[in-house]
Amino acid sequence: MRIKNQKDFFCGLIYVGVGAGFALGATNYTIGDGARMGPGYFPLLLGVVLALIGAVIMFQSLVVETPDGNPVGPWAFKPLILIVLSNLLYGILLGGIPSLNVPAMGLIVAIYGLVILAALAGTEFRWREVLVLATILAAGSWAAFVWGLKLQFQVWPTFLG
Repeated sequence: MRIKNQKDFFCGLIYVGVGAGFALGATNYTIGDGARMGPGYFPLLLGVVLALIGAVIMFQSLVVETPDGNPVGPWAFKPLILIVLSNLLYGILLGGIPSLNVPAMGLIVAIYGLVILAALAGTEFRWREVLVLATILAAGSWAAFVWGLKLQFQVWPTFLG
């Protein structure tokens, strides 16, 4: 059988892989049943649904004809690396690295670091737009998690509080 839409095929393959991984990982926890759900119940169902969606997408990519086959282009390494690094930076800034004596900088600084580094992955970078976005996300995150849900975690760097 010939792949008629390469992008959809590989997208579906990623969905199946991630879904199967979550479903298999969920089996390490107690699953339970619909009436008494265990901690592995929701990840198992989510993984199965994700894998099924991926299988449907892969099947459609083998059946539905596209004019040019919708080929997969070259990898965009710069955005890929910068997005992964921005998430890593967020985690480091939010929680610090105690074993390396890197202090936690808190939620607000972590969001600014995440947004600025992730914005560098795009083709255009405008400081004003990036800072406005970071401010809105930081304020919204503070309002939702700290004020609204009353979650207890560090908002500002330790040396400021």
